[in-house]
Amino acid sequence: MKRRFHKYFPWLFVLGDLLVLAIGLTVTAVLFSYFIDYPEINLALYGYFLLFWLLISVGRKDYKIGRTTEVGFTLKQLPESLIWLMGLMSIFWVSTQEHPLGIFFLIGVAVTSVMFLGLFRVGVHLALKQYRIQGKNYRNAIILGKSGVSTKLSQVFKQRRDFGINFLGFYDDLDNRSINVRGGLPQFFEEAKDLDLDLIYVSESLDSGFIKKVMDYADDKYIKVKVIPNGNLQLEKNLSFSKYGEFFVINVNDIPLDNAMNRAFKRVFDLVFSLFVLVFILSWMIPLVGILIKLESKGPIFFIQERNGVNNQVFKCLKFRSMTPNDYADTKQATKNDPRVTRIGAFLRNTSLDEMPQFLNVLIGDMSIVGPRPHTIPMNQTFQLQVEKYNSRHKIKPGITGLAQVKGYRGEIENLRQIKSRVRFDSFYIQNWTIWMDINICIRTVIELIYNRENAY
Repeated sequence: MKRRFHKYFPWLFVLGDLLVLAIGLTVTAVLFSYFIDYPEINLALYGYFLLFWLLISVGRKDYKIGRTTEVGFTLKQLPESLIWLMGLMSIFWVSTQEHPLGIFFLIGVAVTSVMFLGLFRVGVHLALKQYRIQGKNYRNAIILGKSGVSTKLSQVFKQRRDFGINFLGFYDDLDNRSINVRGGLPQFFEEAKDLDLDLIYVSESLDSGFIKKVMDYADDKYIKVKVIPNGNLQLEKNLSFSKYGEFFVINVNDIPLDNAMNRAFKRVFDLVFSLFVLVFILSWMIPLVGILIKLESKGPIFFIQERNGVNNQVFKCLKFRSMTPNDYADTKQATKNDPRVTRIGAFLRNTSLDEMPQFLNVLIGDMSIVGPRPHTIPMNQTFQLQVEKYNSRHKIKPGITGLAQVKGYRGEIENLRQIKSRVRFDSFYIQNWTIWMDINICIRTVIELIYNRENAY
């Protein structure tokens, strides 16, 4: 079942995708017809949706679920494909509709498609992993060159049976008598034809001439070759490659938001979220809070403070003023029962409403909804000297909320351990960003604001 499954799986996946999309379209049509008497959907519309989805899904190769691909990547593919679908339907269908709610129907289809197709694709992904755990849809693999790194890789093959990689053993000249070692490197070429190989993993430390010989053999036999980087490149990062003509280099510190499509997704999320807050909340909150601030103390409504943003660039961060004007706002953090904090300021800080004007920073592009919290310039200068890799948190835009904040590291920084923990969570967020992580952090932020306000003062 090793090869036949690979041949038929893409067709089964695409057909399942089309069926689930049709179900989602039907559910949307029924709901619109029942609640707002939307015109009946004809078969031509189904044809448009299914044809475009077929072209998009096959063209983007959504059916390709890699052996080491995690569920998050499968979910990430879906909204990108749906954006293509909605774009095409807006051009070829919505523009021809006389009914004024055509665009809202399209949005309804997008929402149901995210739910139905998301469940379907996650289910397929998990079912495929379970199928491989049972020893099916496997690939035969060997490793050339036994070292500390390649030994760890062989252990991963054993532990992660869901990868579906059947490890047959090592070939190595220096250690050809240990367990799992089938023989020396020359012996590989004598036995390879009988192993029914699919994958050859080659240690980077081997002689370049031998590696070329292996690659030539693999090309002739249609076997995939993968090079195992040495220990210096086994970092907790996602490696990628750049091509300069015929020359390749390894990018060792790429992050998800280096990808233009990912940045576009995050920016669209920021714009939609911040515009919603501006129109429905800040439009009445700013005048109301402004009057309360003015009634209690003299001074401006907003507290404007320079902070470090992306690439350490300085920007003006907005907050509702919560203190009486003082000369220590930039250098001294607010503490519990701080005498500088006004009564209305205490309420704003306790509920985190003082941060609400930062949605204006998001709108103009200085900040994001989710990201590392920005610190004042003096605090930044201090922490750079105290915390290793502190500056790495400035690779992306700072956020109104962040992973560190929903993990409990919110408010005053009382000791070095707290800022080190913040940096660790910020680094994890930067290295592993997904749009789903942003949504999850936003939801958890609301929960934190309701149930945990101990450090907000």
